[in-house]
Amino acid sequence: MGEFIFFCIPVYFTDAVINIEKTGGQEVHNVRHRRKEKYLYYGLAILVTLFIIVGLVSALKGTDIRKGTGTPGKEKKSEESKGGRSEEKTAIDNPNIRVLIMDNGYSNIVHPAVTVSSDKGMTLTCGEEKEDWDKPDSLTIAPDDARFQKGTIRIQAKEGKVTLSSIKRGYGTPSYSGVIELRTTAEGIVIINELPVETYLCGVVPSEMPASYELEALKVQAVCARSYAYRQMADYGYPEYEAHVNDSTDYQVYGNSKEQESTSKAVAETAGQVVRYQGEVVTTYYYSTSCGKTTSMEAWGTAPNDSNGYLQSVKVSDGKADYEKGLPWYRWEASVPIQTLSDLVGLNTGTDVGTLSSVEVTKKGPGDVALQIKATGSSGSVTVETENKIRRALGGKGYQITKQDGTVIDSSALLPSAFFTIEKTSDAFVIKGGGYGHGIGMSQNGANEMAKQGKDYKEILTLFFHDVTIE
Repeated sequence: MGEFIFFCIPVYFTDAVINIEKTGGQEVHNVRHRRKEKYLYYGLAILVTLFIIVGLVSALKGTDIRKGTGTPGKEKKSEESKGGRSEEKTAIDNPNIRVLIMDNGYSNIVHPAVTVSSDKGMTLTCGEEKEDWDKPDSLTIAPDDARFQKGTIRIQAKEGKVTLSSIKRGYGTPSYSGVIELRTTAEGIVIINELPVETYLCGVVPSEMPASYELEALKVQAVCARSYAYRQMADYGYPEYEAHVNDSTDYQVYGNSKEQESTSKAVAETAGQVVRYQGEVVTTYYYSTSCGKTTSMEAWGTAPNDSNGYLQSVKVSDGKADYEKGLPWYRWEASVPIQTLSDLVGLNTGTDVGTLSSVEVTKKGPGDVALQIKATGSSGSVTVETENKIRRALGGKGYQITKQDGTVIDSSALLPSAFFTIEKTSDAFVIKGGGYGHGIGMSQNGANEMAKQGKDYKEILTLFFHDVTIE
């Protein structure tokens, strides 16, 4: 644009001089002189204006308008909402995620008191005031602590991490990077850990997948955990505390296992990489073990649509054999006494069906997952839909489950999976199933078995998630 304007200006001056010279005489000469001055002033004014415009445009082009924290992809979404997808995808940077830290056993979001410490000291920010805590002793903060009168309390280690000794996790007393924020409530204290998402992932990956797994499998877990985190960061899971997620299985487990070199390496080597479908970051669901097949969102009662098309039923196989065929949870079986299952179904569904005479899988979905069952007894019947509710209806204490390797475990709140058949014998219901978990998305053990066979993390991800890109 600038080159075009500079070219036009000399032409404009030339035309003006030619038109003046056609009239002749002294008067014409004076007019021509005055007009030259006039045009000179106009030209200079145009040039100054032009330089100003060019300068402003250059400045705008060099300005990075992305925020360091906030909703990823927000700018790109606003462009797409105008009718077309932006050619340039918003870069995935390293924004902060806010994680609500639950109590022991992940049973409550409120703590009666909080005890913190750090070897090199801590800085406490209370409203507008800062306080240094350089004592070797721990600091215990109760809900009625006077500091709360100045606002929320934000605690940061001067070096390293903040140890939170008032709770326990799988590896013992946990320590956290970033900021520990405390908010007082009528019930107690809410703890929020605010930290960069890449640092957060270093606490998620070893808590969700054994650090001894193959590096490529750990990379799969890192990309899935990152994609999941970014999707959750689009909104606050706890808007009253401005927290995106908690640290339990409600979202993805964080900080329950100690950070490991292998898992941190997997996070670093995939830094910023997420799973995209049709240009958008997607929620990458994962679970423990498949039965040789995965299922779709229909298992949760959601019909296929344009946004969840990446979650389809696939065979977790190399074409010759299932990758997980040798794993304990690949196949399992339970023989549940009739009265035991009758009691459990009545308790779990809230419907008194009496003594069960039959339990039927009345509807199946992709991958042969049970979508609906009907339990009929002496006092009535009940119909249960979606995999989680079905697993809960048939779960509970009172019987044992035998894995295909012969190991026996006690039953728990949920049936291992909803990939099963059920038959009644003279004194029991025999449930034969496969896999462990909901079956949607990525099988963690499947990913590890694929990695053992030389598959890299991108190959593994594109098996479990249909028509996606890893960017």
